[in-house]
Amino acid sequence: VTRGTAGSGYGVAMAESGPGRWSNKERVLILSSRGISYRTRHLMQDLRTLMPHARPDTKMDRKDKLFIINEICEMKNCNKCLYFEAKKKQDLYLWIANVPHGPSAKFLVQNVHTLAELKMTGNCLRGSRPLLSFHPIFDQEPQYQLLKELFIQTFSTPRYHPKSQPFVDHVFTFTITDGRIWFRNYQIIEEDGSLVEIGPRFVLQLIKIFQGSFGGQTLYENPAYRSPNLHRRSLRTVAAARFTERRNVKEVRRLLRGRELQALPHDSTHAVFDTPAPPRPTPAPTPNPSPHPHYKKKLHKRQRLRLKQ
Repeated sequence: VTRGTAGSGYGVAMAESGPGRWSNKERVLILSSRGISYRTRHLMQDLRTLMPHARPDTKMDRKDKLFIINEICEMKNCNKCLYFEAKKKQDLYLWIANVPHGPSAKFLVQNVHTLAELKMTGNCLRGSRPLLSFHPIFDQEPQYQLLKELFIQTFSTPRYHPKSQPFVDHVFTFTITDGRIWFRNYQIIEEDGSLVEIGPRFVLQLIKIFQGSFGGQTLYENPAYRSPNLHRRSLRTVAAARFTERRNVKEVRRLLRGRELQALPHDSTHAVFDTPAPPRPTPAPTPNPSPHPHYKKKLHKRQRLRLKQ
């Protein structure tokens, strides 16, 4: 994502004509807990770059309650929040909340790829407003209808925002596949709708939807959700079963190898084809070789003179 004017770069940028007034005061607070990885930190920075109406904040302590975020949003004058929560330094969760009255949704974030990592050929103006594209399932089931409205209010840049550009040159897509929400960011390069991916990309698996902001009554719970701890436990159980099976096979082989062979009855025809070998002739004794004569070593002239003295 680069900063530019209406004529810079390439592709199509649809300009918004006519003066207007900034009336939609949506502001999104993006923050995280301590213990996040570098990939999550870069993802947060990419979202702040793509969303001109976003505001940053420092990391929260893990011991703090989630209700404190409502007070932080009130001090920052924000009515939406994206909170990245890290657990065990390997699991990442995302809270999307409407502050302070709710609702809020909790997701498991998977397959995170940042802008610097992807290095796609797409590009867009910094601060331009995006289009939001949703899968048709978002209009069929009630929990996805609620998430659609929450995504629209969170990720769409308000019109006439002071930090936004009056152009629309990229689109955010939310696709539902395999029970998960796939987020992609594409550039609009042609007027006929040709797209080129920009990044970042990540996958959201819905866990729960709450009535309040970061808590309250549970409105929806995903029955197909399995926590990462249970998934890792199942993988360890399968690996342990394979190891136990190999160990049992080795034990059976060792027992069979040490068992005495069953004695078969004597067969009189067993030695029919046994032909005795002819006796070998006794080899003649060979005399020992005579020792080599020892030759007297010739002395040097200096040695001979020393002996004469």
